[in-house]
Amino acid sequence: MTRRELVRSLAAAATLQAGSAQTGQGNAQQGEQESSAHREPPKEWTPRLGVLGRYTPANVEFAKTQGFTNMILSAGPRSTLDANSVTDSQIQDLKGVLQKFDMHVSALQIDGNHIASDTERRKSVNDDFVKAIELAGKLRIPYIGTQSGRDSNMPFQDQVNEIVRVYNEEYFPACERNHVRILWEPYPNEANLATSPVGFSALFKGFGDSPYVGLQFDPSHAVRQFMDPIDTAREFIHKIYDVHLKDTEILWPVLRAGGINPVNRARWWRYRIPGMGSINWREFFSVLQSVGYSGAMSIEQEDPLYGAGNNPGPDFSDEFKMGFIMAKKYLAQYVPEIPRPHNYSD
Repeated sequence: MTRRELVRSLAAAATLQAGSAQTGQGNAQQGEQESSAHREPPKEWTPRLGVLGRYTPANVEFAKTQGFTNMILSAGPRSTLDANSVTDSQIQDLKGVLQKFDMHVSALQIDGNHIASDTERRKSVNDDFVKAIELAGKLRIPYIGTQSGRDSNMPFQDQVNEIVRVYNEEYFPACERNHVRILWEPYPNEANLATSPVGFSALFKGFGDSPYVGLQFDPSHAVRQFMDPIDTAREFIHKIYDVHLKDTEILWPVLRAGGINPVNRARWWRYRIPGMGSINWREFFSVLQSVGYSGAMSIEQEDPLYGAGNNPGPDFSDEFKMGFIMAKKYLAQYVPEIPRPHNYSD
């Protein structure tokens, strides 16, 4: 073969290869177009947006008029919804108010140390909590937000084992009867082991595949513990059944001057309404959307700049209401306002 013939052969081969590549690319593009034509269109994200607070008809009406579709109701001892004292007549009245304003309730909120070292105190908490589970069942409320329990006099694993034992013996029979799940809010206090991934992992391992426990996730508590709320939510996303919307602002000048345990007890952090602290809410909601979370997300108003310390109640004060209103304005860019009716009738 001459040099000229060789060059012509190579040129012809290159032309064929280019044509083949274009044909392959065209086929791939056609395949993608055909695949796209058969994909499900993206669905609008439709979680319920709500508020957390004490039950009164006025508070329910406020939530409704401001466009909220969910509430978390405080239900501990001596609250306006105390399971120890609420009567059947009052329960029926409450159902009527919720029905009138088409208001869903995702959870009752109750504090308490379920494995308190003081036996009398523990019995009181356990008894109150069983009554609250039964109240939730009567109201068709699926969750109760609380702390896990804690006894710092015991080794960590022994505390986990004791929590598992108490729940199985004291709470789960009532949960089964009333179709209620217990959710841990990661509030870092003396009554809670479920404050971090370390606590979550140990507890979920202890409870195995129990259908009666999960998380009521509040990203603000991760911030004040210097943990990443986004990574934590992503790691435990399939255990999150209810959400508190609250932010945390770190007061860096105070922190740098005194450290995390300042000798003058200066407060180096404070809770804020969403958007006024350091949480990246776009990323947080992206994590929830990634698994199609469609439950409730309720603003927990503890912002001192919006009357959190000046709300004697039980009705929300005007200053306190403004915190909910301003938070909702910020959240509107992420959370659509879509009504979803709920039936509380028997």
